[in-house]
Amino acid sequence: MSELSDLYYVVVNHEEQYSIWNSKKEIPGGWVSVGEPMSKDACLSYIETHWTDMRPLSLRNS
Repeated sequence: MSELSDLYYVVVNHEEQYSIWNSKKEIPGGWVSVGEPMSKDACLSYIETHWTDMRPLSLRNS
């Protein structure tokens, strides 16, 4: 099992933009976790399959 420092959250903001965040750090305001901490590779794989339109939500809705 990975150490806690090796785990990350997938986080998303109000514009539906994704990022990863180290699980040892507090998630910054404006971002929310979309699941449990995972390895960096697992987080990047999740983002690759879920973030299919890179435009911010405000541009997609205009």
